[in-house]
Amino acid sequence: MEAMVGRHGDATDGGWRARLRRPFPESWVQYYLGNGASLGWLLVVDGAAFLLGVSFYVHSEPSLADLSSLLYPLFGDSPTALALATLSIATLLPNLGRRLADAPSNRLLTVLHTLAFVWLVKYGLWTAVALNLRPDLYVGFTPALLWEYWGILITHLFFLLQAAAIPYYGRTSREALAAALALLLLNDVFDYGFGFYPPLRYEAGPLLAGITVALSFLVVGYAAWVFDRDEVR
Repeated sequence: MEAMVGRHGDATDGGWRARLRRPFPESWVQYYLGNGASLGWLLVVDGAAFLLGVSFYVHSEPSLADLSSLLYPLFGDSPTALALATLSIATLLPNLGRRLADAPSNRLLTVLHTLAFVWLVKYGLWTAVALNLRPDLYVGFTPALLWEYWGILITHLFFLLQAAAIPYYGRTSREALAAALALLLLNDVFDYGFGFYPPLRYEAGPLLAGITVALSFLVVGYAAWVFDRDEVR
């Protein structure tokens, strides 16, 4: 049988700890994710952003055309995050009109919500790190550079905002966290062991590879803290 551990707004978490775990007023998240119109618009925006990301990887070097379709989720890091996020919030469609905290949970959903959260957080942060490791190649005032720095940075900031909403309706478990860490590290091996990291204006070296692996551990640790738990006893 499944027992839920740590309900939203646990009284033991006060002050800044509570704000880090639940940064938005619950009424706001309930309105945007519990309302059919706003949830539908979020699905449309996520879908459009996913297609934009896929287009980027189609025209990159290397590109999706160089890989087996089974490897697309490992190569397209940001589109993978958006696809997982879209699936995660789509599970709320049958819950419209009910409290987010009452959204159903099972093994599959804990894995899905955990993967969506860690991929969004990791590649939201990774993008900021990667661009700022070589600001001389990205910061400028031409239209191309304005988009490739500020445009990409701001769009990936929304990854973090959407990730922050997932623990309001999703939960995790030990097995979901273990699966997330294993898949993130597999992604890192694929990216840096075989040279399929997201296209950059420079060669990724040991520093970026090390930061990426560290982010894998950090975001899973953060997910373990920020989510409520569903555990099988």
